[in-house]
Formats: sequence, C-alpha cells, structure tokens
Amino acid sequence: MKPGPKNLITDVTGLVVGNAQDNTLKSGATVLSADVPFAASVHVMGGAPGTRETDLLAPDKSVTAVDALVLSGGSAFGLDACSGVMDGLRAAGRGFQVGDATIPLVPGAILFDLLNGGAKDWVENPYRNLGRQAFDNASDEFDLGSVGAGTGALSAMLKGGLGSASLSLPDGTMVGALVAANPVGAVTTPGDRHFYAAPFEIGSEFGGLGPDPASGLGLSLESRKAAAISLRENTTIAIVATDATLTKSQCHRVAVAAHDGIGRATVPAHTPFDGDLVFALATGGKPQADVSLIGHAASLCLARAIARAVYAATPAPDDLLPSWRSLNS
Repeated sequence: MKPGPKNLITDVTGLVVGNAQDNTLKSGATVLSADVPFAASVHVMGGAPGTRETDLLAPDKSVTAVDALVLSGGSAFGLDACSGVMDGLRAAGRGFQVGDATIPLVPGAILFDLLNGGAKDWVENPYRNLGRQAFDNASDEFDLGSVGAGTGALSAMLKGGLGSASLSLPDGTMVGALVAANPVGAVTTPGDRHFYAAPFEIGSEFGGLGPDPASGLGLSLESRKAAAISLRENTTIAIVATDATLTKSQCHRVAVAAHDGIGRATVPAHTPFDGDLVFALATGGKPQADVSLIGHAASLCLARAIARAVYAATPAPDDLLPSWRSLNS
C-alpha cells in the first residue's frame, strides 16, 4: 500500500471537499460531495455525539445513497451547515427525487468549539452560510490544519485541525480519510513533539520524527485544554472513503474498523465526553474489494490524518492552546 498522488481523501476519484471558516468566530465547516450520490453508513463510539440525518445511514434503512456529508464546528448550531449544503445541492438540481420534489440528502456531524476563544456573540446562526460557502469551494485540492471544521479544534495539549490521508491498495482500490480532530485526548506524546500515530507515518507527512523512544506512554493524562476550559468540549469526526463497490452494510463495517485509527492516534480515545464518529462511503467506481483490507487501510489513513491535522495547524490571535508548529519550528 502507498499514498495516492495527493495524499488526500480526494484521491478517491469523483470526490471533492470544500472548506469555509470565520477566523474571528474560530470555527468553520467542511463538506464532502461527489458528482453522483454515494453509498454511506456511520458508526459512533464517542459518548457525546451531535448528528443530523444519520439514522438513514443504517443498513436496514431504505435510502441507498446520499449527496454529501458535512463536518462542522459549532456544536448543535453547526448542524445548520447541512442546510447550507442542501441549498447548494438544490440549486444544482441535485437530490433524491420524490415525484416533482428534489430533496438533497446531507448527513452531518459536529464538534464542540464554542469555548475556544472565538467571538460567539452572533445574532443569526452563521453555520448555514458557512455550509453553503464550503459547498461552493469544493475541489479535489484543499488545505489542511486550521481550516474548515478544524479551524477552532483543540486536542488535549495542542491545537487540533482538519486532516486527510490516502492509501492505494495492491489491487488499485483507493482508500482515504478526512477528519476534524478535536479530542479529549492528546495526539502527541508528553513533550509535544512526537505523534502517537508515528508508527503509521509514511515519509515525512507529519514531520518524520519517528516514534517517541520513551516507554510507559499513556499513564499521564495531562491536558492543557481541560485546564483552559473543561473535559466536555470535544469530538473527533471523520469520513473514510473508497472507490470500491460496497453495500451500506459493508460501509458500516469499514466505519467500525476505521475507529481503530482514532485509538492509534489519540490517547485516550472514545471517552464519554467525545462524540467520536466515522462516516464510511463507497463511490462504486471500481469492483467490490476485500472489505477487511479496506477497513484496515481506512484505520491507517485516519490515524495519519489525525496527526496531519495537528501537524498542519497554524497559530492565530487569542488561541487558547499552542500549535505543534509554534512549539517545534
């Protein structure tokens, strides 16, 4: 296995990703869409999720494909980013047809960034507009770090962010991950330099520093975020994708497997105060492939994407936590 040419989820042919953010708000939204609807499912392992339209992704539900997936900051307010994406899809004539009605199907998930130092004194919920802007910005190339849904994200010790990574399997199947990392846990080991995901790094995609040589990692759960706000403002939300042809049930199994990537990159993971959630989608551009291998590759991509999110985050005025780059440049 090796990374795709962009090392982004958009190495899966047909996918596009758009970001929009408000740096004064210290928040934003990210949308993933495609030129045609795609099969998708979801699995939640965190104790505090925030979601929209995820029930229809259950394998036994009648909807077979959706038009877009949204990751957003803003806690429950951020779910309105899905409405902005629906506006964009409807204007493009996209959606599920019911008689003369066209209904875009846009599941979404949010992270909590309401106490991160940004100006949250809005009169009108800004997330619908951010969702529409993200949809309009969608492309197969996009930035990582302090953008989109990762704009105001925080890990335990450092700024979080938006990350992505990909892998091409031996049979040519492509797998990718996209994540907004805002976890309870730390993404770096004590000292803020080495990444927990380092054993899975390819090349120098997040610094090439290798694993921490220390032992006994994970025994100390120091958290600058907990000291600055509390343990309740968190969540890692992600999308993993493949160009293989999969059913909704198979997508669900891939989502379950992909959660291992959160556990490999974040310590601790899946806490009662995280809303850890993974969407999994299949575009069907290639024949059915080994679901076990796709799930494994998705977990590797997600671990790398989380580290890349923190590695790429950039400092901004009034930040509560330092960025990795500000401490290691």
